[in-house]
Formats: sequence, C-alpha cells, structure tokens
Amino acid sequence: MKIFGAHRCIVVDVETTGLSPGYGDRVIEVGAVALEGDGIVSEFSSLIRVEKNIPRHVSRIHGITNDMLIGQPLPDAVYPALRDFIGDALLVAHNVRFDLAFLRHEFGRLGLVLANQSACTLELARRRLPELPDHRLETVYRHLFGALPAAVRCHRALDDARLTALVWGELGRRS
Repeated sequence: MKIFGAHRCIVVDVETTGLSPGYGDRVIEVGAVALEGDGIVSEFSSLIRVEKNIPRHVSRIHGITNDMLIGQPLPDAVYPALRDFIGDALLVAHNVRFDLAFLRHEFGRLGLVLANQSACTLELARRRLPELPDHRLETVYRHLFGALPAAVRCHRALDDARLTALVWGELGRRS
C-alpha cells in the first residue's frame, strides 16, 4: 500500500456523543490502524466512558449506547496509550477536521498535545472522484472496491478506520 511518502501513518476514526467538542460533545470510541509498507501492521481500539449521555438519535447512527460504556476505560487511560500508538506519524482520516478537532480537544483536557501532520481521504476523494453522488466513506469504498465486507459495522471506529486505510491506499495507487 502506497503511503504517500510517509514511512508510517495512522488512520484514525472516532465516534462521538454529537457534532461539536465546543458544545461539550465527547469521543466515546476511537479506532486506529498503523500502516507501514504494504498494509496494516497494528491496531488500536477502545470504547471510552465519559460523563456525557449519548442522545438516542446519535446512538442510532453508530449503535453505541450509554450502557455499552459502563465499565469501559476513562479518557485518562485511553489517550496516553493512543498518543504512544500514534507517535509522530502522519494522521489520516475521512473528514480529518472532524476527527482531529475531537481528538485535540480530548488530548487537551489531559494536558496532551496532538500536533501531527494530517491528510484527509474525504478531500482526496472529492478531488479524484468528482463524479460520485456523495463522498461518504461507504460510497467511496463501494466505488473503489464493490460491496462492503459482510462483517463491517459502519460508523464504528475501528471498522471505519480499516475502510479508510483501504481507501487511502487505493487513492494513492491511482495518483
């Protein structure tokens, strides 16, 4: 898998309680895959227990419920481990502004910094695949590869990170 000149990159995805960390929304799931050379070499995934209820309309999107967060690790256990996993690698996401806004907010709450360079598969797909009716991750994936794998749960962080990694690699091959 071509990684656009980076030796290692991390593809990341988050699921949240809403659309804006500025309005108190929080990350409740993070998934990340490390790419080196020709593919995924390691993965990171965690649900995260936060003191913010998940609205029902949001829960319907990703399927994560308040009950699922009971007993899950707190942010102060997850984000230092994620920081170690990420290191100084290039960060890739489908709508990187959304994911990194949330991650930077969560890191900042713990006094951690996330200053990595980033790339966005959503922006890349818009430039390279303008003929698509929309550029949602599922649409771009289906255009490039056909049907989604049967076991994939869309809008779950690790599965979306894996799909984004494949999209990133394929868009790179086509450049």
